Amino acid sequence: MAGPADTFTEARDALDVGLPRLIGRGFRFIHSTDDAGDVVAVIGVRVHHNVVDVLQLNEDVVSATRMSADEPDVLAPRSWLWRSTGAVQDVLHDLLTLPDDRTPGVLPQPATVAARGCWVPTRPGRFQWLAAQA
Repeated sequence: MAGPADTFTEARDALDVGLPRLIGRGFRFIHSTDDAGDVVAVIGVRVHHNVVDVLQLNEDVVSATRMSADEPDVLAPRSWLWRSTGAVQDVLHDLLTLPDDRTPGVLPQPATVAARGCWVPTRPGRFQWLAAQA
């Protein structure tokens, strides 16, 4: 049975390998902070084809989500096409093996909505993703 130190090492190793691979695929990361300036979340967003992929690394929750490009709030989506939550190494594996050109279990859709948007600072250390409307 793995102890806390083993679990931490596995998570750190997964991040050391997985994050550079995600950056190579086009993910852009921000580090959200609290009022004291401490990092409370690492969030990566990749906009491609007609979807948005989001990785959220919080202290207690790790999740990856693929959603339609027209989702108004990518950090709290109303619906998604695919999602993985759990241990950091499992979520990174799931995200890295997710096909770019299709979403498992979803019929291919014509790319009628091209995904576009940008991060906008709302205050020091805080950002919000704004999807382009046109």
